[in-house]
Amino acid sequence: MSDPLITSITDAKIPVGRVVAMGFDWLQDTFITAFDALELTLRSMIGGLEAALTVPHPFIIIAVFGALTWLLQRKWVSVLVVVLCAVFALNQGYWDLTMQTLTLVLASCVVCMGVGVPLGIYAAHHPRFYRVLTPVLDLMQTLPVFVYLIPVLVLFGLGMVPGLVATVIFAMPAAIRLTELGIRSTPRALSEAATAFGATTAQRIWKVELPFAFPQIMAGLNQTIMLSLSMVVIAGLVGAPGLGVSIVRALNTVNAALGFEAGAVIVAVAIMLDRMLRVEAKR
Repeated sequence: MSDPLITSITDAKIPVGRVVAMGFDWLQDTFITAFDALELTLRSMIGGLEAALTVPHPFIIIAVFGALTWLLQRKWVSVLVVVLCAVFALNQGYWDLTMQTLTLVLASCVVCMGVGVPLGIYAAHHPRFYRVLTPVLDLMQTLPVFVYLIPVLVLFGLGMVPGLVATVIFAMPAAIRLTELGIRSTPRALSEAATAFGATTAQRIWKVELPFAFPQIMAGLNQTIMLSLSMVVIAGLVGAPGLGVSIVRALNTVNAALGFEAGAVIVAVAIMLDRMLRVEAKR
């Protein structure tokens, strides 16, 4: 026999799932035009980035990667590592898939940093707001991706856009937290000195706090890139092109060779991006 106390508790079940489902149904019915416009905007941004990476010859893109690494780090060893990682992706026959994955990573970084940095600055100046925001950020990173992937699929359908939205939800907390930490860590003496010399709030943020917080912000960018790369398989599950598609196909067919090839290329991309941004993130 079941315990009457347990039965009474389960009979009074809190309708969490039903309430959330009703909320998303209301969003879809009320803001369908706004979601369509957002999907079109994101799709256009993704299409432009993908064309910029896939249309030029691979050797041109590799040369650009090497040049960017040299400009950012001034180290030939880092340039060599970046070039070798890119050539490895080309050698394995995954160049187009690699560029599609980079498109997802770059698009997610643009959105995450464009929203996360201003939010982090505001949160650093409003501690009460950050205390309210903290549990939301915790939820974004701890809630299983497949849970919020379902309503994202309902709102945006299959393709790169739902993969981008899911990646942004997962990766944005890193940009917000590290920006807030960098701004909040600015020495009080510097801020007081800027104010004493007549600097406005905007001038103090741009000329004192942001330069001091720049290493933390770049660390946030680096974390956003790595978290975005960890989402490529999830993006492949919702129809986004890229290396995640190969891993999903390898999983469905139990193809170890295909899985390890695609996995090795993802590791090479991660090393390439890390070497490209490592020094800048420490400045």
